[in-house]
Amino acid sequence: QVQLVESGGGLVQAGGSLRLSCQASGSISRINTINTMGWYRQAPGKQRELVATISSGGSTNYADSVKGRFTISRDNAKNTVYLQMNSLKPEDTRVYYCNVVMLSVVKIVSWGQGTQVTVSS
Repeated sequence: QVQLVESGGGLVQAGGSLRLSCQASGSISRINTINTMGWYRQAPGKQRELVATISSGGSTNYADSVKGRFTISRDNAKNTVYLQMNSLKPEDTRVYYCNVVMLSVVKIVSWGQGTQVTVSS
C-alpha cells in the first residue's frame, strides 16, 4: 500500500502564491513502481479536474487554465511531488488532490486526502 500525505494548502489573497507538497510512503516495492505523479482539483458539486502531471522522466502536462502560473515538480529521492502556484485567482479555489500512478503487472492509482486552497478577492 502507498499513502499520500498532502500539505501546503490554505488561504491566500488573489495574486499570491502557495506551494503544495505530497509525499508518498508505505510499501517500498510499490513506491518503486510510481510512474506519473500529479495534482487534480475539485469544486463542490463539480467533477475532479486535471491540474498538472509529471512523468517519471520529467515530462509535464498542464491544464490550460493554469499554464504559465503553476509549476509541477518532483523529487524522486523523497518520493514527493510539488505544485508551485503563483498568480492565484479566486477561481483557483478548490480542494486539491495528489495522485500517483503505479505501473507494474497492473496499474494502480492512489489519491491523497485533499487539501483546501482558498483564494480571496
